[in-house]
Amino acid sequence: MIKVLWLVKKVSKMAKLTVLDKEINIMKVQENDYISLTDMLKAKDGDFFISDWLRNRNTIEYIGIWERIHNPDFNYGEFAIIKSQAGLNNYKISVKEWANKTNAIGLVAKAGRYGGTYAHSDIAFEFGMWISAEFKIYLIKEFQRLKNDEQKQFGWDIRRNLAKMNYHIHTDAIKENLIPKELSAKQISYVYASEADILNVALFGMTAKEWRDTSKNTHGNIRDEANMSQLVCLANLESLNAMFIGEGYLQSFRLTKLNEIAINQMKILTSDKNRGKLQIKQISKKEDY
Repeated sequence: MIKVLWLVKKVSKMAKLTVLDKEINIMKVQENDYISLTDMLKAKDGDFFISDWLRNRNTIEYIGIWERIHNPDFNYGEFAIIKSQAGLNNYKISVKEWANKTNAIGLVAKAGRYGGTYAHSDIAFEFGMWISAEFKIYLIKEFQRLKNDEQKQFGWDIRRNLAKMNYHIHTDAIKENLIPKELSAKQISYVYASEADILNVALFGMTAKEWRDTSKNTHGNIRDEANMSQLVCLANLESLNAMFIGEGYLQSFRLTKLNEIAINQMKILTSDKNRGKLQIKQISKKEDY
């Protein structure tokens, strides 16, 4: 039960579906959609309970297979006992009992506002078939509409976040600290062990180890401490470095060019005049280093 309660706590804002004039709540549980069986049940003719569906042997077998695929902590011993009794006239099991005995995650019981029994969308679709074939078809259609709307919103969020990443830095003091320094001949001639450190030196002026040695009281790594402008620049440097490697440029040449590009791009990213623009320095010809 502890695991089920923890899952229910990991929920976000409710969404709603309308299926055959019935309003059905959906909640997110660890980024998965769980649909209210309690709301769906209102569409079934007659006096029925979710436990009537859950006692069916076909239902138990289906949910058992789903749990086997998605839940490494599923209790197969208890499941076998329940499966052997499913379908008997005198046998019934509640959602809470099912979850307690098998450590299942596909069905959850939520208390309070919008409370009731919720099921992962895979399982909820099967419950929809128990209500009626027509209900299941409309449920899937409405669910797909909701997912399409979420994808459109997700695309907008990505564009908005990218705009934030390119947002300029206001103060001159911060700008001076962000723009990389030109590398010395010693740094350029040094052979770096990893391509990641080439990018670190080009942008930050030091390797990951050098940063750790000078930042002992800071958690994470050098890139964790980078701001949005530096991360945008770093992403471009990674792409350019991959291209340079494919073209056969030596490491010293790549480091020099990446450092020049990093300086140029950081000036652009931190400039009021060129806010939001990012120019990549082009290399007109191959040089030997």
